[in-house]
Amino acid sequence: MYNPFIPIINSSLPEPQASLLTGMIFGVKSTLPKYLYQDMITTGVVHITAISGSNISILMRLISEITITFGRRISSLLTIIFIFCFVFFLGFEPTIIRAAIMGSMQLIAVYFGRQNWALLSLILAAGTMLIINPAWIGNLSFQLSFLATLGMILFGTIKKTQINSWHQELKREVIINLRTTLSAQIFTVPLIFYYFRQISLISPITNLLISWTIGSIMILGIFLSLLGWVWLPLGQIVGYVTWVPLTYLIKVVELTAKIPFAGIKF
Repeated sequence: MYNPFIPIINSSLPEPQASLLTGMIFGVKSTLPKYLYQDMITTGVVHITAISGSNISILMRLISEITITFGRRISSLLTIIFIFCFVFFLGFEPTIIRAAIMGSMQLIAVYFGRQNWALLSLILAAGTMLIINPAWIGNLSFQLSFLATLGMILFGTIKKTQINSWHQELKREVIINLRTTLSAQIFTVPLIFYYFRQISLISPITNLLISWTIGSIMILGIFLSLLGWVWLPLGQIVGYVTWVPLTYLIKVVELTAKIPFAGIKF
């Protein structure tokens, strides 16, 4: 299915930043330069180009914050409607559908006053998709997305504690980022080894260095796509800002991939 946002991103960013953003938002890896894709495998961050619940969750949070003035339940319903409209434009790829179903089920859980349905949402979303089309189980992006999300659900969260100072908040954010990325990484390691016969030793360091950029890149990328769809120059303006974290991420991946024994091939 034709995606109207990809040409907008290509017109607003140079390469390889445009291809990386396309991969992170839409799960399209075919346009990524081979060297960059290999560096991402070496550093254990290839899962960021597989659409998971993370990008849908970011979008949901944005819409929820905008519509919260209408009340929690109305905000949840409006967010679900917006998500499926957005998915329609993205195209009905397996991982996009799974992420949308999971995110919507989480919102439904909020609507009915339940907060801990994340794991159930993931299982039901994946199960429903495989009933509709069992062949999707062989899709690498689907597999990476499912395992990364499963890892984050099971081990990527920590209990909320009272924060008394900015350095405690900073420490907490670092721990959250490290735990989230390591949880996703641990669960995707067997799959990466199976497909690429490679294990990344540098992955924890690379993930820690880039994890703080993922959210900002996703948010900026969504704004770039939507504003550029309305009027291309608006998207290009956002593209100048988006280029900064994208370039940082690329440089970190390239540099850490060059470290001796960053990855072991079998």
